[in-house]
Amino acid sequence: MATSLTTRQQDTVEADPEWMVKARRRTLLLKLGTTALTAGLLAIFLMPMAYAFVTSVKTSEQASDPEAPILPSSPATFEFEGKEYDVLSVPIDGEVRKLAIVDPGRQESEFVDPDNPEAGTIVWEGNWRQLDPVRNSDWAWGNYKDAWDFINFPRMLFWTLLYAFVTLVGSVSASAVVAYGFARFRFPGRSVLFIVLVGTIILPPAVVLIPTYAFFTTIGWTGTWLPLIVPLMFGNAYNVFLLRQYFLTIPREMEQAASVDGAGPFRAFIQIILPQAVPALTAVSLFHFFFAWNDFFNPLIYLAGNRDIVPISVGLSFFNGTYQQNPNLIMAAAFIVLVIPLTIFFFSQRIFLSGIVVSGADK
Repeated sequence: MATSLTTRQQDTVEADPEWMVKARRRTLLLKLGTTALTAGLLAIFLMPMAYAFVTSVKTSEQASDPEAPILPSSPATFEFEGKEYDVLSVPIDGEVRKLAIVDPGRQESEFVDPDNPEAGTIVWEGNWRQLDPVRNSDWAWGNYKDAWDFINFPRMLFWTLLYAFVTLVGSVSASAVVAYGFARFRFPGRSVLFIVLVGTIILPPAVVLIPTYAFFTTIGWTGTWLPLIVPLMFGNAYNVFLLRQYFLTIPREMEQAASVDGAGPFRAFIQIILPQAVPALTAVSLFHFFFAWNDFFNPLIYLAGNRDIVPISVGLSFFNGTYQQNPNLIMAAAFIVLVIPLTIFFFSQRIFLSGIVVSGADK
């Protein structure tokens, strides 16, 4: 019976091959449409970054010229008899030639061919102001060196990485311990405490800003890194939530088997839970690193009296205030700051995304 149905199906397909062709065409069109839509959205999303990069390699004159083209370029010039002259696109005898204007006039002007200056001047009748200038590609890569030298990038990078990695180790370690307690132990008021902890995520920072600043000023911590580092060593509610959700997906049977072999809760946490939770730990670690790298307001108010130890985010704001009339230098400094976070995310995005996805599941 099965053989008969198979043969009948084959005969049907052979009798009507257009059905398969149409199906393949629809599938191909759907894939092409999806790819085109994705590419279009990606292009729109990256357009501001592309514009910022192009601006970062322009000279100050190019960046301030509203009529300058998008790509970095400068007006072409030609030296003739010891003087510099602009090169224009001149229509002569049905063709456009690139000539240097040496004697502009109202009705007629004199030009010189940069490729053959020995031929003498060429008289052209018309208004030379309507001619388009010739531009040569001119990428100002020196903007990156100027920005690097001004903001003292190595020193600011040291303080930023110190702040990021020290608080990363403390915050992630404390969050993992607290998340393990909420995920595996039963104690009175556990649900209420967890709700209160998660509720602190939506607490506006402005509510505790003034009391916190007054407290740290009273104990003499302002002007140092202590107000920024010490509070983060006690964990983070968002990290606790993500890690708890991930720990709940790990089977309890693994810990029970370890307890039969004499392993206590701490040993089970170190040897069983943490190795299984590498994706989630990576995700929260990257979240915290990006937070510390981009943290601007807290270092600004607590380190305002000591510019020698400010992180990159604050140093970049000082740079912007100094060179606010030079958007090319500001964009160059921004791209220097952007390199390290983009590199870290590029090489860890697979683990990062898997940690986010699985952290939202419950056992």
